[in-house]
Amino acid sequence: MIKLHDKYFKPFISEGEIMAAIKKIADQVAVDYKKETPIFVGVLNGAFMFVSDFLKAYPHPCEVSFVRLSSYQGLTSTGIVESLLDVPENIEGRSVIILEDIIDTGRTVKKLIDLFSNTKVKEFKIATLFYKSEVYNGEYDIDYFGMKIEDKFIVGYGLDYNELGRNLRAVYQLNQKHMINLVLFGKPGAGKGTQASFLKDKYNLKHISTGDVFRYNIKNGTELGTLAKSYIDKGELVPDEVTIKMLQDEVEKNPDASGFIFDGFPRTTEQAKALDEFLVTKEMRVDATIALEANDEVLIQRLLERGKVSGRTDDQDEKMIRNRFDEYNEKTAPLKDYYDDQGKFHSVNGIGSIEDITSRLAKVIEELQAI
Repeated sequence: MIKLHDKYFKPFISEGEIMAAIKKIADQVAVDYKKETPIFVGVLNGAFMFVSDFLKAYPHPCEVSFVRLSSYQGLTSTGIVESLLDVPENIEGRSVIILEDIIDTGRTVKKLIDLFSNTKVKEFKIATLFYKSEVYNGEYDIDYFGMKIEDKFIVGYGLDYNELGRNLRAVYQLNQKHMINLVLFGKPGAGKGTQASFLKDKYNLKHISTGDVFRYNIKNGTELGTLAKSYIDKGELVPDEVTIKMLQDEVEKNPDASGFIFDGFPRTTEQAKALDEFLVTKEMRVDATIALEANDEVLIQRLLERGKVSGRTDDQDEKMIRNRFDEYNEKTAPLKDYYDDQGKFHSVNGIGSIEDITSRLAKVIEELQAI
């Protein structure tokens, strides 16, 4: 397992497998062009290692040049292919074989076809080391490929994640399992908000507070906010599917997050099941539920002190505070069992300095990352 920037990557294709794939391409091209001197055009930046090893494996006379194209930022394709280094000169009447590191959607292929369409070459073919055939649009033939791979983000052997990883001799695949998704539990006053703020910065997690999400959508009059308000105004509970859709929107707005902290949801077993079902559609899961545990009397004193400055009436009345604790115990007990049965429930001592509590939470998260 390796870490580049904020992401973890697991071994996917060994150096030996890569060399065998390159030899396969070189042997096929050598049969087709043994009677002439082709020009191999590498596509920078990603194909530089492929071009180097391909030329070592190619047994006949040849020439080499490069073009430079780019369509990726981070983990995703921008959909816009830029030409940064144009086609080589003196290729009229020559056989040109493009050497690409990877072909997926076909946008880069289309740009290459456009670049060479008016050059009057004798023949134009495309060779790629890695071929994501399941997402390729099929508009143009791919003449040679080293191996077909699934549609997963990969780094190594010239391929990068935000410019890191190009020098790796093997290829690694994004390890989605190390996207850490947490459900944070805790009675009022346990410090969930404070700790979530530290954790999100430390681990590049997105903190999704259900209360904040509701307030944002209602205040801004979004379609979901208007729908939620219509239930609230009638004194009815907002249906789980509306809440889930709000959470889904928050997840999809943050594709570069290394995970999510869900705060205030789920509150019932049915909501927990609904959250699991949604995360599966994103190839994600809840990795752990962490409960900040603290003595009721300590929390009551915290809340009463908080109430002096917050102005919240429910933080100023001890009876109301105890009622909130009773409601928490009643609702979260089944949830504890639900997640405990999956081996995902973790209890953390919520008494002590903010730094001490953060350290305890960090220990749980880092144990998850090490799995």
